[in-house]
Amino acid sequence: MATPMSIFQVAGRAMSAQLVRMNTTASNLANAGGIAGSEADAYRTIKPVFRTTFDAASGLSTVDAVQVVTAGSTPTKRYDPSNPIADKDGNIYEAAVDETRELVDMMETARSYQNNVEVMNTAKSLILDTIKLGR
Repeated sequence: MATPMSIFQVAGRAMSAQLVRMNTTASNLANAGGIAGSEADAYRTIKPVFRTTFDAASGLSTVDAVQVVTAGSTPTKRYDPSNPIADKDGNIYEAAVDETRELVDMMETARSYQNNVEVMNTAKSLILDTIKLGR
């Protein structure tokens, strides 16, 4: 029989998932405006896929990042024959990264991460106060 998850494990796993989300968002922002000589080589946004896990022993749920997938729209084709990486038809392909959406994602991720830090701090504080009562 598996041991029940603690609140620290739940918050820690959620923080790990949010870290994956933050890294994918940072990658998307870093590649915004990037160009390539072919559609296949152009950057495409990436997003994490999450899975909720329920622990029957403790009654707690948490989340895990199970994979990172390519998401979003296709790269934008632009005619620029003077660009040295343009294809034979004079086209370049720009990464279709919605910077506003990515910044909102980053703020939401940071808030979620901070909320889990607060959960851990509150649980720690409650445990320490309980120990002090026993003295």
